[in-house]
Amino acid sequence: MAKKKIILFDLDGTLIDSTDAIYNSFCFSCQKNQLQIPSLEEVKKTIGHTSSDMFSHFGASQNKLTSFVDSYREYYLKVFLEQTKILPNAISSVQIANEFARLGIVSTKTSKRSIELLEFFDILKYFEIVIGIEDVQFPKPHKEPILCAKNKIDAKASLLDVFMIGDTPLDAKSAIDAGVHPIGVKCGYGAYEDLYKLCENIFEDSLEAVEFIRTL
Repeated sequence: MAKKKIILFDLDGTLIDSTDAIYNSFCFSCQKNQLQIPSLEEVKKTIGHTSSDMFSHFGASQNKLTSFVDSYREYYLKVFLEQTKILPNAISSVQIANEFARLGIVSTKTSKRSIELLEFFDILKYFEIVIGIEDVQFPKPHKEPILCAKNKIDAKASLLDVFMIGDTPLDAKSAIDAGVHPIGVKCGYGAYEDLYKLCENIFEDSLEAVEFIRTL
């Protein structure tokens, strides 16, 4: 039977907990580039944004952003697999979603790192497409990443129900502007009150979200 739904997943805070890898890499870059290191809680509030935007938020000058991002990626490459955890129920959510929907990833990570993480957790096989920051001109909250993903999965995706599961307003805004149903999850980095302004449906985690989509 043909699958009549497309489900796009965010990665950080939706399927994986990458807090340690991101924060430790962020601290390394700040120290190397002589910027005051922000607290863990402050950095967590910015996860989901591009690394450039994160460093800009904490005071990095525009002309040094490349140095900050390069330092961040240098350290992240060394630790990201060992310091990233799969979220509870994430594997089950992907396996169940695969039974009735075509799946994709839309992340502000690079697609290369995203693919390596999905392979590491043995769930890459469920996804038809992985869209990362290097695959688009405008990252989330712009609609381009989601439009890119759904069109690559199916050029006639307008005939299918398309959903975006994510943990931040960036995911929801991107989905809405792309004409896709936004589904929020509380297991990540976005504040509930911010998600509530954009998402009619918010769940504890990706498994609850997938189970809801299956009933529609």
